[in-house]
Amino acid sequence: MGHGAGNPLRMTIAASGTEMSASTRSRRAVAFAVPGDPSTLTGGSIYDARLIAALRSAGRKVTHVVLPDGFPDPAPSALARSVAALSAVPATDPLIVDGLAFGAIPTEALARIASPLVALVHHPLALETGLAPARATVMAACEAANLGLAAHVLVPSPHTAQVLQRDYGVPPDRITVALPGVDRPVGAQAPEIPPLVLSVGLLARRKGHDVLIRALARIADLDWRAVIVGRNHEPGMVEELAALVDESGLACRVTLAGEVSAARLAALYRHATLFALASRYEGYGMAFAEAMIHGLPVVACRTGAVADTVPATAGLLVPPDDAAAFSGALRRVLADDDLRRSLAKGAKAEGARLPDWSGTAGRVGGVLDRL
Repeated sequence: MGHGAGNPLRMTIAASGTEMSASTRSRRAVAFAVPGDPSTLTGGSIYDARLIAALRSAGRKVTHVVLPDGFPDPAPSALARSVAALSAVPATDPLIVDGLAFGAIPTEALARIASPLVALVHHPLALETGLAPARATVMAACEAANLGLAAHVLVPSPHTAQVLQRDYGVPPDRITVALPGVDRPVGAQAPEIPPLVLSVGLLARRKGHDVLIRALARIADLDWRAVIVGRNHEPGMVEELAALVDESGLACRVTLAGEVSAARLAALYRHATLFALASRYEGYGMAFAEAMIHGLPVVACRTGAVADTVPATAGLLVPPDDAAAFSGALRRVLADDDLRRSLAKGAKAEGARLPDWSGTAGRVGGVLDRL
């Protein structure tokens, strides 16, 4: 049995013998461990930072434990510092650990941590694109063993919950889906002419920017420009994508913008006509939610959690790694005004149903108080 399940955190009983009030429980301390620079603009780090802020706004004391960078393959010294930091958390405090670290820490070290463990799994580490099969097998085995130690597991999507139940043996009653919150946009949409195709995602192979660029080259006869926003995440990826843009003859139409400010990103969403991201896998895809709250039609790949995140009323989904199919979907949305308006309406309706961060924090807080 996992160490959270064998040693559940019991509710503190007041001197009168009655259970704590809801308002008191909301202030119980929790530690939240996140590897790397907290200001890094990735979907996972944004989720973690916003959840920490929302839990604090709800009145809960949250200790942000900053783990060293390098996960899921930390240097030995970084791993030792990480284990020491997690071990220093009081045994009475629930400890949320971001999945990038949780799934990679040696199981025997994780088992020695006294705090009730809550894993926050954005997506299983072994599903990262480009891993050698042997390496993926080792990572999956370690993560499965570590999840067995968790008192509870938080995931951002029903899809990830299903993967953890099916492939990692996590019982459904130990998993809670906590959808990422969204911030409602300020100001009306103001699409540019020519139409702006916006893509937002790390410059990593999993995000499929190479597929998007090849697809854009197939619709060069149409009037559009494209901006790809995302920080460099893998060695050589910027150079590889820049070379592909040049080879495709799109240097004047496709901009690799890198990491941009929040204000600049909000402006790009406001001025875009459609959102396109050719991910090879997604555990949720926060950029899709951001696109939909702006009422942008989505073109994406039917993989991972994308179909759960983007309904058919809001976008066109095609098989992954298929530039021809992706270009066909882009052409349909750009050339068919009725289709584009219909998908925009569907995206806006779906975006309106998404939770804000206070709702996400409430769901997570309920898990913490039940441990």
